[in-house]
Amino acid sequence: MTDASNRSIPALSIVIPAYNEERRLPATIRDLKSFFGRFGESTTGLEIIIVVEKSKDRTVEVARQSVADDPLFTVIANDVQRGKGFAVKTGMLAARGETVFFMDADLSTPLAEIFKFLAEFQSKPEVDILVGSRAEAQSQIIKKQSWVRQNMGRAFNRFVTLLGTSGIRDTQCGFKAFRRRVVEELFTRQTLNGFAFDVELLVLAEFMDFKVEAIPVRWVNSPDSKVRIWIDPIKMFYDLVRIRRIARQSLKARPLVQAPSQPDR
Repeated sequence: MTDASNRSIPALSIVIPAYNEERRLPATIRDLKSFFGRFGESTTGLEIIIVVEKSKDRTVEVARQSVADDPLFTVIANDVQRGKGFAVKTGMLAARGETVFFMDADLSTPLAEIFKFLAEFQSKPEVDILVGSRAEAQSQIIKKQSWVRQNMGRAFNRFVTLLGTSGIRDTQCGFKAFRRRVVEELFTRQTLNGFAFDVELLVLAEFMDFKVEAIPVRWVNSPDSKVRIWIDPIKMFYDLVRIRRIARQSLKARPLVQAPSQPDR
């Protein structure tokens, strides 16, 4: 791994949170190396940041062994386990790319979708955030979740809509992209560490007048979801009913002094 301060600013950053991923992470890293190797990405054009929450297995050791001295990769080891939201926030604030993605360690959304998102950003300079969505008509669900998880996800998104939290039909797809101009503004204000952090980010984006667009994606369910089916949904619903108040408090504590520079809309 190379010291980030000694590298040029990359065009693209990818942030991957990891928790108890000893078994799955080496294959993910191999897929990343293989995929980007085919396209000839240089070390100045790409950085991949793996953020390991304190785990019960050897995730951080395996991550470091798998990336070895590859300059594309940086491994950040959080010394506490606070949740996926905290891991994503850590990586996003460390990222330096002009476009910054975060995606799940299981790569449920295929890496090829990155180029679709980049093309969308290029064609729509007014858009600040692109959200992968499994709920669009053009989305392709290659392997579905279990009936229980599908219906829990639908119920959660109905609550999101009913509470007027976001116009996004699928807030929980772990594949999202942000322009550099909004990363610090959003993630320095993010407060939720658990799985509802995605909704908090979208509410903050709404309050801060950032333009968000949902993009249909291909998606393959992984059976090794880190969402604990009888515990995490309760926490998520509790956060959801407080989400707009949480976002307002974040903006009150750290007001937006000036909107980031962006094209005319």
